Amino acid sequence: MSAKKLAFAAVFALSAAWPAAAQVKIAQSAEQIAVDIDGKPFTVFYIGGKDLNRPYLHPIRAASGKIVNRSFPAGQVAGETTDHPHHAGLFYGHGDVNGFNYWAIQNVPTKPDAAMGRIVLNKVASVKSGKESGTVDVVLDWLKPDGKPLLTETRRMTFYAHPELRIIDFDFDFAAVDKVVFRDTKEGTFAMRMATALEEPAAKEKPGAIPRTGKLINAQGGEREANVWGKRSEWVDYAGVLDGEKVGVVMMDHPGNPRHPTYWHSRGYGLHSINPFGLHDFLNDPKQDGSLTVEPGQHVRFRYRVVVHPGLSPARIAELYKQYAQARSSSSNQ
Repeated sequence: MSAKKLAFAAVFALSAAWPAAAQVKIAQSAEQIAVDIDGKPFTVFYIGGKDLNRPYLHPIRAASGKIVNRSFPAGQVAGETTDHPHHAGLFYGHGDVNGFNYWAIQNVPTKPDAAMGRIVLNKVASVKSGKESGTVDVVLDWLKPDGKPLLTETRRMTFYAHPELRIIDFDFDFAAVDKVVFRDTKEGTFAMRMATALEEPAAKEKPGAIPRTGKLINAQGGEREANVWGKRSEWVDYAGVLDGEKVGVVMMDHPGNPRHPTYWHSRGYGLHSINPFGLHDFLNDPKQDGSLTVEPGQHVRFRYRVVVHPGLSPARIAELYKQYAQARSSSSNQ
């Protein structure tokens, strides 16, 4: 079987039949790229605007239409949390790259800040719709505070049509303009903020607060933040009940990535994040150094899959991960 056919077989292995109307429709406008799946809105990729300092996807919907990520700061759902306003949608950033912060970026009017970088669109290289999948290819510039580029990010996002899942494959290629050091910090990297109802329950809930129903679980069977945060794992699922409906978001680390299986910065308060760099925090050992250096003109590549699902069991998620790992490894070798 060809690599392409193997990849599609893996994505659709849980389907009993291919829905006749299934398709991915992607539409680009000046400041955003909208993605519809099977005739229903899925997400929007925000790429422009005078106050956009880092691109992001929002909202992220389940196949049922339920929005699984926190609305704030793009919007405001009654009762949801409003901490960490830089947790905007599904995004990529890191807290210390050559001493500049690309994690705590807010999409608001900004003044010059000697510590804060920006991630901005260079160009949209390609937008393609399709029956089985659609793709978005963009080039982004990671700018230093003086406005000069530090590195160039080439990102491909592949969106798949599926009757019960919402699947996105991310392929990040980073090319260093200057010598680039992704320094050791827990503040990163590939992340989203879950809907408030999907956070893990606190020991003592505040009166009148949205009931929390979520739970973190990793590929090794570790449950809740204490057994997931700072640990290495091939995947981590964050799942619960949203308006009476079981939903979850599993993030997967490609087996060809540097430092696979990756470390995780996923927290009980709703942050769901992959971070391969924060070793001294995760291991509680200041002698550890998780920095990664990319020399000028050199590249580093990271690939991830995000699956929004209707409360799948860990066993079924493990099957999905195995299919992803096999298909992506095969296509990588072509």
